[in-house]
Amino acid sequence: MLQSSDHAALLSEAERLRPNSIASLLDQNPNRVIELTIRGAELTLDASKQLIDEHALKALSDAASGADLAGAFEQLVTGAKVNITEERAALHTLLRGTGASELPALTNEIDETLSRMRAATEAIHSGSHVGASGQRFTDVINIGIGGSDLGPRMVCRALDEVSAQLNTHFISNVDPHDLDVVTRGLNPQTTLLVICSKTFTTEETLTNAQRARSWLTDGGVSEASIGQHVFAVTTNLSAAAEFGIEEKACFPMWDWVGGRYSVWSAIGLVIALGFGWTAFMSFLAGAKAMDEHTRATECTKNIPMMMALLELWNTRYLKTETHLVLPYSQRLEYLADFLQQLTMESNGKRVTLGGEAINEVTAPVLWGSAGTIGQHSYYQLLHQGNRRFSADIVLPLTNGDVDRDAHRKLASNALAQSRALLIGRSAEESQILAADKGLPSELAPHFEMPGNHPHSTLVMDSVNPETVGALIAAYEHKTYFLSVLMGLNAFDQWGVELGKVIGKQIRATLESGEGLNDLDASTAALAAAWREANS
Repeated sequence: MLQSSDHAALLSEAERLRPNSIASLLDQNPNRVIELTIRGAELTLDASKQLIDEHALKALSDAASGADLAGAFEQLVTGAKVNITEERAALHTLLRGTGASELPALTNEIDETLSRMRAATEAIHSGSHVGASGQRFTDVINIGIGGSDLGPRMVCRALDEVSAQLNTHFISNVDPHDLDVVTRGLNPQTTLLVICSKTFTTEETLTNAQRARSWLTDGGVSEASIGQHVFAVTTNLSAAAEFGIEEKACFPMWDWVGGRYSVWSAIGLVIALGFGWTAFMSFLAGAKAMDEHTRATECTKNIPMMMALLELWNTRYLKTETHLVLPYSQRLEYLADFLQQLTMESNGKRVTLGGEAINEVTAPVLWGSAGTIGQHSYYQLLHQGNRRFSADIVLPLTNGDVDRDAHRKLASNALAQSRALLIGRSAEESQILAADKGLPSELAPHFEMPGNHPHSTLVMDSVNPETVGALIAAYEHKTYFLSVLMGLNAFDQWGVELGKVIGKQIRATLESGEGLNDLDASTAALAAAWREANS
């Protein structure tokens, strides 16, 4: 946890730096870009457009040492029970081989699962495992929610330039419209399901799974042949068997891997089925490379550690209100959706590890979208609004075999927006612009933009399995380091569980009408209105 002396030093540094402009810091130090650019695991972090200087960086480095971020990372990767409320380790790093020598028994379990996943994947792709009608599979639908959906959905979208083996689809919302839209136009005879539910009792997932099962049987797949069309990622083998899934088609989910950190596990089966085993293993390798960089690199050259320190600096000391992730690649369009769960479900907490109230803000609200789409939406608020924010611009340098001119335009937009966030438009420039437009000078303030918005640029050569793996791992470690600095548990989610408990109670009320008097007046009135509309 952040030491009181480090907290005081950071407060002092923030007070000193707050009146400064980032642009002036860039002008004053010709080596600033070199000094604040970090490389590792095929990613480059340019932090030169952050409101920091060598003195603030020293204070942040001291804070990392005081909180023993390096030691905390060793605890994570070697299996300490960092999830204190559930008395569990959080060993998502082990899924890609980090810490294997320290944990051989668990590594053997992972290797066995990977071997089974590979065999299942290759059987589908080779045609030795076919559907009930004898036809080869063309499509796979992943049915899950939360971490069983957001991670693999994001990765499959990101890898769409990799040669697809099967078309990948995702169903997560219990709203029937989600499933109906996804299955529209698909052939049940050539469609494979992957049902992701550790307990095989998750309400949304099981509701969708049962409806998807009916879609298969209505499409000519016999009850006896359901198992040919379904894999499960679960530990509840008996419930899976009742569904028609044999044990050999079930893959484990371990309690030492949280859902939002599980894309590296059998939850990633849909990635392998969609894009091949080699692509999936390259994805794991990219994440392992980031683990190794994180484990071996000093603080100010450590990408995830610096990302965490900068977010703490911006949120707690420079008082930014939200954090944006702005990928300039349509293939990363689901990155912000995935990171919302990763960061806000992890660090959206109000008490320390010791149960004491945290008076400062913890996780910032994270949001964003891909490329130029957001520029014609909320960037107006970014440039001319009065909200304080920080941002990551994610920039792939190449974009595969595409229209080079279009990619140049995309890159120019990314760089232009970064510069606009930096310099804004001054009062003097606004006066000139108003005059050029033939407008009176009193309208000039409408063209002013403050600029000076702190942001980093994350650069990769291209969007590929290795860089996507490294990118996700970097944000995972950033999230964990922030939890250590703030002294909270990043691996439980009791706020999510509360909604599930109350949801079961209200569902019973919607079914029977009983228990309305046990609800608050507003919820009771809404429940009564629903019952009347559906009577």
